[in-house]
Amino acid sequence: MATRVGLIDYGMGNLFSVSKVFERLGNPLKIVRSQKDFDFCDALILPGVGAFDPAMERLQEKKLITSIKSWSKENKPLLGICLGLQLLFDSSDEGSQKGLGIIKGHVKRLPEKTGERIPHMGWSIINSIKQCPILPLKEDPNWVYFVHSYAAITSKEEDLAATTKFGGIDITAIVWKGRVGACQFHPEKSSKTGQKMLSNWLNWLEKGAQF
Repeated sequence: MATRVGLIDYGMGNLFSVSKVFERLGNPLKIVRSQKDFDFCDALILPGVGAFDPAMERLQEKKLITSIKSWSKENKPLLGICLGLQLLFDSSDEGSQKGLGIIKGHVKRLPEKTGERIPHMGWSIINSIKQCPILPLKEDPNWVYFVHSYAAITSKEEDLAATTKFGGIDITAIVWKGRVGACQFHPEKSSKTGQKMLSNWLNWLEKGAQF
């Protein structure tokens, strides 16, 4: 029996692309639009495309914030993607709304004086900092696809799982805390590398999501 994975729909996520990848992996996703939908899931995905404040406002309008926070407090598996990673943090330079506060830290605008274009858009190598369910520590360099103008800074070093280079400096690529993790890049748009990462996550879930 496939793991019941819910994809949170609050109107600002790339649901189609994410759903198609999981269909190819043989594990179709359940769309989550209300509090009651959480009861039918073993794991959740929080996607996101757009800006921080409107995303938090949409989550509030749909009354999903309390449910997401409760889910994480119970240490149930959750995977954030792109803006979904940033929403897990306390706050962001991009707006004034409070984030979910599941991972401690702040989201800052990418530095201007690096010679790099903002947004950071395109393929970059990620560098593993610690082992996590989607990215084993010992692997060949992985190229993944980024589109973002802001990057999270974790308050706790142990929550940082992988980085990438932007203008010669390291920025957050993956965060991981307990059963909650997130990618700043888009695994669903990262070809075979991204598909393998999502497959790794499903395998981890099926084995009991040990951490």
